Amino acid sequence: MTHFPVVSSILSAQYLVPLFQVKYNFSRDTTCRLLKAGVNHTYLVTDVDRKYIFRIYCINWRTKQDIAEEIRLLNLLRAHDMPVAYPIADFDNDYMQLLHAPEGLRVGVMFSYAHGEKVLQFPVELHYKVGATMARIHQVTENFKLDRVEYTPSVMVVDSFERIKGYLPVETEEMQWMQQAQDYLLKLYATIDHSKIRHGAVHMDMWFDNMNFENEAINIFDFDFCGNGMLCYDIAYYILQVYSTEKENLDVCREKVAAFLEGYQSVISIAEEEKALLPALGVSMYFFYLGIQCQRYEDYSNVFLNEVYLKRYIKILVKRYADLHELAI
Repeated sequence: MTHFPVVSSILSAQYLVPLFQVKYNFSRDTTCRLLKAGVNHTYLVTDVDRKYIFRIYCINWRTKQDIAEEIRLLNLLRAHDMPVAYPIADFDNDYMQLLHAPEGLRVGVMFSYAHGEKVLQFPVELHYKVGATMARIHQVTENFKLDRVEYTPSVMVVDSFERIKGYLPVETEEMQWMQQAQDYLLKLYATIDHSKIRHGAVHMDMWFDNMNFENEAINIFDFDFCGNGMLCYDIAYYILQVYSTEKENLDVCREKVAAFLEGYQSVISIAEEEKALLPALGVSMYFFYLGIQCQRYEDYSNVFLNEVYLKRYIKILVKRYADLHELAI
């Protein structure tokens, strides 16, 4: 019997357990369950009183080289005592497990467990601490080069816009505004004096959903989008997420953003040139992640992505953010 081609499969948590027992010498009491099937698939692995996270990368998403570079970055951060979930090698000292899924060869990596809980809206003091933590990470990653994606203006707002066009007609009011925003952003990118901007390895996805808190300790995870770019991308993305989670009270939102920036600058200063870019880079991040949702439509975003969703997203989040920061779009 010839099997019909598969775009994406979810590998059985039950049948992953024997792999872990052989490769990592986990006990016979090891359990595994699926936590999330998103861009990648995330499993919670428990061996007696120890927890781990096993991530299986989707096919045609990250190359083995991409994954090896993510591992290299995490090992660097761990060596500098940064609070990140780090990769765990098996007994053959291999970090990557090759899994023959129905759609093709996929890669799995075991990570340490980031203890604590996700918190959607947390107090000012924790925002300060997150800022200081991000700054310490940036001290390590500044000028650190990864053999991964370069977050150029084209990647951020050109490629993304082309993907969105496949799901929302360019004639719509929302896409006409996005076209104007793209023109504005590309002109702004062209004026950046990169000698005054810090560059290096960036996380690109540092927000409440990728950090856990335990007795005010911060544990950061999911470096799947790490690459090369302006370090202030991380700052801009964090700020736009605060505006999203605290949108009901702008005064509270601005207080928490100020605390985050104060915490960051307690470790390292942010140049005025970087500060001036933050609102526009936030809009760029919205472009980028809308593009990712369209790119991965087949394997996860099809459950919510449609014209109504995109129109609301652009109006309520992207345009509102630009308007709040009085960007001349």
